[in-house]
Order: sequence, then structure tokens, then C-alpha cells
Amino acid sequence: MLGLRTVPRRDEKATAGLCTDAHGFSLHAGVRCGEQQRKELERLCRYITRSAIANERLKRDGAGNVVLQLKSPWRDGTTHIVMSPLESMQRLAALVPRPRLHLIRFHGVLAPNAGLRAEIAPCSAQQPSEHAEGNAQPSARMGWARLLKRVFDLDLEHCPQCGGEFKIIAAIEEPAVIVRFLTHLGLPARAPPRSPARPPALFQAV
Repeated sequence: MLGLRTVPRRDEKATAGLCTDAHGFSLHAGVRCGEQQRKELERLCRYITRSAIANERLKRDGAGNVVLQLKSPWRDGTTHIVMSPLESMQRLAALVPRPRLHLIRFHGVLAPNAGLRAEIAPCSAQQPSEHAEGNAQPSARMGWARLLKRVFDLDLEHCPQCGGEFKIIAAIEEPAVIVRFLTHLGLPARAPPRSPARPPALFQAV
């Protein structure tokens, strides 16, 4: 892998405001928004969930190598990174998280076993049952129905017609029984076919 530099090296270890880089760690706390600033919150969420590489900054040179243009120069002045196609695929594959791996880690007072976490973490709105012990704390784990409501805006706890609460009467897991129910209701019992994969235009010849 080669780096192309066009600006002189900078040796500063800290940036202005609430950003710092020290002891091998970088912290950027300069972008923040209030509770009611919905547009700023949406912009921050879009920034956090952006893709790893922008296609318009990824090209190929005349020798067939992959040239990645950096969004902003590095401290040593590097503006472009030149890689072989195999090396670029290797680096992209390294960005794919392993299955069943937590992507959000909390440290300090927000760590799972921190002694002061209970002082700042919000408690669950559910009340403890009557048979629970008096010193038992309510669980902060969110149910699957509330998770679907929060993520996909699907209310599976209330009827859309009368507003009454739904109650789970059965959980059907046998494939044969599921097919019988769907067929009786006139619904398709097979999943829709998958569309063929489209070749992504990752590289543009220069």
C-alpha cells in the first residue's frame, strides 16, 4: 500500500475545542446536539451510520491499482492511498463485523458493571411483579415488541382498530403448521424469490 502526500506533515497532537489525540487514542466531542434539536440529531445519526467508503472517492489508475482519495489529509500529509485490487478487498472484508458481535461498547461509568451506572442509566418503566422481592430492581431490558416499535415504528402491542392490547396466545414454530395456517388464510406460504445480485460500480476507470 502506498500513500500520496501533497501537504507538509503536521505534528500537532490536539485540535481546538473538544477534540484531542493523545496516548494513541483520539476523542471527538465537538459535535453534539440538544434533546429537542431533531434536525441536528438526524444529521449526527447520518454521520455515524455513513458507509465506510464513498464510491466517488474510489477509482482505478492506469496500472489497475485501486486509488482511494481521503476525505481530509492525514497528519503526515497523505491525501491518496494506492492499493492492489486484492489488498483493497482484504481491507474491505476486515470491516465486516463478525456475527453476533456487539458493535457498541460502553466504558467508564456506562460500562455494564460500573458502580455508578445505576445513578445515570434510565430505569425500565415496567413495575416489578407482586411476587418479586422487595429489594429486586426492575429489569432495564426492552421487550421485542417495544424494540420493533422503536426501530421500525411497528406497534405490535395495540390493535390498530380498537386500540386494545394484544395478547400472545400461541407461538407457532413448526414449518408444516405455519404453511397450513397461511394456506387457510389465502396467504403465500413461500418466501418471495431473491433478486439476483447487481454488480456494484465500485471502481471507475480514470
